Amino acid sequence: MTSNEGNDRRLQKEEAILEGARTVFCQKGYLEVTMKDIIDECGISRGGIYLYFDSVDEVFMAAAKRRMKRKYEDILAAAETDMPFFELFDAYTANEKARLLNMETSMLRSIYEYFFTHDAPEDRAFRQSQLSYVRDTINEILQLGARQGVLQGDNLDLLAESFMLITEGLSVLVLMGGASEAQVDRQFALMRSLLPVSKEAAVEHNAE
Repeated sequence: MTSNEGNDRRLQKEEAILEGARTVFCQKGYLEVTMKDIIDECGISRGGIYLYFDSVDEVFMAAAKRRMKRKYEDILAAAETDMPFFELFDAYTANEKARLLNMETSMLRSIYEYFFTHDAPEDRAFRQSQLSYVRDTINEILQLGARQGVLQGDNLDLLAESFMLITEGLSVLVLMGGASEAQVDRQFALMRSLLPVSKEAAVEHNAE
């Protein structure tokens, strides 16, 4: 086996572990998960998993980073194809709504359980990186709108931060059982109404 083949095999094994771990974190949150839960879900030996990860914390952070990185890269890929702005924006908010309202298929609960129980410097850096990914993902969508002439204005990065705060606020409310589907819909409708749509794009969009 060549070194490249060995690296590919290792990456594939890590991906399989993280995909299995994601399933466990979606089902049980973070606080109740043990390495045995992850081992059982992945069908890997105890000795095998420790070749890749030393603890539930390590697995969780890797799974969460992988999740956010993929969401960001998916948006970048869509932007590179010059996907129509409103199509991408609406797809993003629809996916966020599904994440908020279907906790059994989302890592939302586990992420906030981790945030609220870990406060070491590396944990704060991890928390900030997750929020930055959300903001940057939204900003890429808004920048696509600017490039297409759909959006105008010089403060799209600030708007992206505001939208990030709305979505994270909704996340907390959902976890507390205090946000209904109607409330989620209203907040995403508000976000859409705040878009600085150019007059030309507004006319064209309304005519469709």
